Amino acid sequence: MSAVGNIFGGDKSGLPLGGETPVNGSNPMTTLVQEVETLITTNGMENSIKVFENERGLTVRILDNILFAVGKADLSEYSKLILQKLAVILKKIPNDIRIEGHTDNVPISTSIFPSNWHLSVARATNTAYFLMVNEGLPPDRVSVVGYAEYNPVDLNENPAGRANNRRVDIVILK
Repeated sequence: MSAVGNIFGGDKSGLPLGGETPVNGSNPMTTLVQEVETLITTNGMENSIKVFENERGLTVRILDNILFAVGKADLSEYSKLILQKLAVILKKIPNDIRIEGHTDNVPISTSIFPSNWHLSVARATNTAYFLMVNEGLPPDRVSVVGYAEYNPVDLNENPAGRANNRRVDIVILK
């Protein structure tokens, strides 16, 4: 039962996501979505942060204009404030979290980042590292993935499409 519960979204006790029995039809994932949406709205970030649920879990999509300068992987001071607020929500749940870095298809070749692969992994790693070291997110629940330009959400044919593809997805796994 424990193994099945872990695979299908419960904890070791077989309870639903979050380890609590839903009260009055409430769902821990729905509550999590509401908390993240409130954070987005309160901080006026509707155009830069999106939240959605799919078969993998809950994804908090943060466009790179919030987190990084173009072609860089260092978190901005503003992004640290946003991640601090998001960490308060993430620490409430027992789920594993995958930080996914993405780029557009414009080639990069610098001494630090010889490719978009390097840039996407560095962005995901720096985001995860900040959440773990500075905000206390348990490292055993965090993984990092870099997709470079190979998992676009928009066309790379114009600046707006490329901007949508430059992102970090924080996936709260079911």
